[in-house]
Amino acid sequence: MKVVIAIDSFKGSLSSMEAGKAAAEGVRRAVEADIVIRPLADGGEGTTEALISGLGGTYQQVEVTGPLGEKVMARYGILADGKTAVMEMAEAAGITLVDRSQLNPWKATTYGVGEMILDGIYRGCREFIMGIGGSATSDGGVGMLQALGYQFYNQAGNPIETGLGELDQIAEIREEDVEPLLQECHFQIACDVKNPLCGENGAVYIFGPQKGVKEEEKEILDQKMVVYADKTAEFTGKDRRKEEGAGAAGGLGFAFLSYFPHVELQPGISIVLKAVGLEQELIDADVVITGEGCLDEQTAMGKLPVGVAYLAKKYHAMVLAFAGSIKDGGEICNKEGIDAVFPIVRGVTSLEEAMKPETAKKNMTLAVEQVFRLISFK
Repeated sequence: MKVVIAIDSFKGSLSSMEAGKAAAEGVRRAVEADIVIRPLADGGEGTTEALISGLGGTYQQVEVTGPLGEKVMARYGILADGKTAVMEMAEAAGITLVDRSQLNPWKATTYGVGEMILDGIYRGCREFIMGIGGSATSDGGVGMLQALGYQFYNQAGNPIETGLGELDQIAEIREEDVEPLLQECHFQIACDVKNPLCGENGAVYIFGPQKGVKEEEKEILDQKMVVYADKTAEFTGKDRRKEEGAGAAGGLGFAFLSYFPHVELQPGISIVLKAVGLEQELIDADVVITGEGCLDEQTAMGKLPVGVAYLAKKYHAMVLAFAGSIKDGGEICNKEGIDAVFPIVRGVTSLEEAMKPETAKKNMTLAVEQVFRLISFK
């Protein structure tokens, strides 16, 4: 029997690999099996940790420019192949780096994201997996582009200031100082946002308020973004402002689509499942174990366990999901390829106790063991 385990993290309790290893112990107690564990993440927070712990690799730290110009230490990972960097833009330009009272969309910059990318390039990376959620910025990615060598000048021939405030003053864009190694790099951008760059469904109107955009500023700042898109289209010869994901992370998606030679914006789930080689392992799998901290109707709407189940059913494997809790609506997961769902909590307990890592590991192991004893029953 081949068992493939791919469980999402139990947030605040177990990492993806910790949950997977606990489940594997349960399988071993019940049956003899070939067990494969793969990490899961959705491309957002925790993706670097999941891929590094599951696939092997090292963490790197680099001092970069933070969203308001201060210096911050950004952490990213390089996988065991030495060529693939896993990054989260929030490490350099995330909203958690800024006190809410200090949020300033006029000035906030993604410059540090570009610096982090350069560090990866100089360390030999040519493949990049980049999560772009949780930004504090609305600069259209111009800061990142400036760090990579693109130059944006106003009518007076001076570089524009950082942030969204002067995007409408762009008169000239130059690229002679762009890092040449960027041409050799391929970027997979984990993006679950479908919004365009501009307009009422765009970066400023939809995501701006959480980054400090006031209601009366929306139209003004959106028009600045329109000018930026116009100038970019003139410079690149392509207009990507209406593409899905262009408005992600304050327009960072637009910058990747417009200025990077080799880039793909994809759902985070798809990128991670591909990176961990899950589908290849599922070809001859008999049983697949997945799960997350709480299974409910939201799980059935495209979250990680359902993504695993979709792939597993291509190869006719049995799919079992284990969760800390199962809420009303969790049974909908059965219609999405998960054959059965099981809660791991063994009795009445407090949430605090249930979420203790040692408790969650024990409960996972025991729950999986009992299910596999039934599977092996003859």
